[in-house]
Amino acid sequence: MTRPDLTAVAPFYKGYVENVKDQDVMEALVLSSKLTVDLVRSIPESKGDYRYAPGKWTIKELLCHMIDVERIFAYRALRFARNDKTELHGFEENDYAPEANAANRVVKDLADEMERLRATTIDLYRSFTPEMLQRTGTANKNAVSVLNLGYIIAGHETHHRKILKERYL
Repeated sequence: MTRPDLTAVAPFYKGYVENVKDQDVMEALVLSSKLTVDLVRSIPESKGDYRYAPGKWTIKELLCHMIDVERIFAYRALRFARNDKTELHGFEENDYAPEANAANRVVKDLADEMERLRATTIDLYRSFTPEMLQRTGTANKNAVSVLNLGYIIAGHETHHRKILKERYL
């Protein structure tokens, strides 16, 4: 049974980890995915371009953001698990969003992509040894462990699932 090390989580990510801190990392990855994919599959296509306020992302933009972030964080986990000590740069989510081609995507296809992506993230985490999970690296000027990245992935998804429910649906 794993638990995140909250003392080693950068303040920006702590809220995400708090969402899933009481679960094993694998349980958090599996459960958050199931809940999110089930919710996304229930969203009618007609709501895909809905934004709850001016300047906020549409539902499809939000889903693309979630996909982008998981890919980036899983890549970081891979690099650090392989003992790569190269410092990794951050990314600007607001620069990524308009480049995601969200308006030309279909909600159902995004749900399918999210499900496949999480399956590969779970495969990646299953391949890690306990030693690999404890390895750390630096991303966006913050030290982070492979284990905590798994919690950040699941917690970030949980955070946005709550926003989908509360503000969009």
